[in-house]
Amino acid sequence: MKAVVVETPGSASALELAEVERPEPGENDIVIDVAAAGVNRADVLQRRGLYPSPEGAPHWPGLEVSGTVTWAGDRSGHAVGDEVCALLPGGGYAEEVVVDGSLALPVPERVGLVDAAGLMETVCTVWSNVFLLAGLCAGETLLVHGGSSGVGTMAVQLGRAFGARVAVTASSEEKLAACRGLGADILIDYTMEDFVERMTVEGGADVILDLVGGSYLARNIAALRVNGRIANIASAESGSAELDFGALMRKRGTIRSTSLRARPLEERAEIVASVGENVWPLFESGVLRPVTGARFPLADAAEAHRLMESSGHIGKILLTP
Repeated sequence: MKAVVVETPGSASALELAEVERPEPGENDIVIDVAAAGVNRADVLQRRGLYPSPEGAPHWPGLEVSGTVTWAGDRSGHAVGDEVCALLPGGGYAEEVVVDGSLALPVPERVGLVDAAGLMETVCTVWSNVFLLAGLCAGETLLVHGGSSGVGTMAVQLGRAFGARVAVTASSEEKLAACRGLGADILIDYTMEDFVERMTVEGGADVILDLVGGSYLARNIAALRVNGRIANIASAESGSAELDFGALMRKRGTIRSTSLRARPLEERAEIVASVGENVWPLFESGVLRPVTGARFPLADAAEAHRLMESSGHIGKILLTP
């Protein structure tokens, strides 16, 4: 089958369409004929050689797909012909994927098969960090950095759906307008306004979803309300940061930093099951919707990565075989 591989880590040009061996499924697995694959910043890190696939996973990128089941193991919980979207440890940039059935959910009603490719990594990331770990509750304030990104657009919608007041940072009026359309209440153009000053005026954030790291650590603590929680899921700013424990203690704050695909299968399966129970009905009722910013053919994966690195998109970037 065809897949997008990285023979030598480097720039977007390192992505090459090549012939690879199809993975062999087991009795707990399903084989999915891929309709589309989601592009994530973790894929960019993998392309650069900074975030390799875990042991046993395909060595090419891709953390989420949608498609049709063409083979189902006896213990997979799925059947041939099912339309599903799946969370992967890697290998999504391909014509077919093999994945444990516990990491796949039916494509929600009201969501197209291709657009569903952008759901699993983003929804599972937001749900596990903002709700299961940070415990966002109705009436609290959620601050989402990068509100117009794939993760950001989902965090805005989920925060609003569960009764939170949502603040976002973004770099342009266009991106802030998109966030407003998804339900964001507080719009901060970080190129023009200091988010700490604005959040202080707004009373502070109970939960901050941080995709930046680095210099944002001290500023996030300053923007917290007392008993606030920071959920860090990425480090767009490389390098270390100095932690002022006194400032964190005065806020009685907590910081949790996580990754998703490095977790044991059982933990990822628990997150997927919780998403299926608590979030999928909101897609089926129309409360939530996927936000797809761009689609590229699989052969143009390099262009998709260039767009991702430019931050010129709103929502998810997808690849279609």
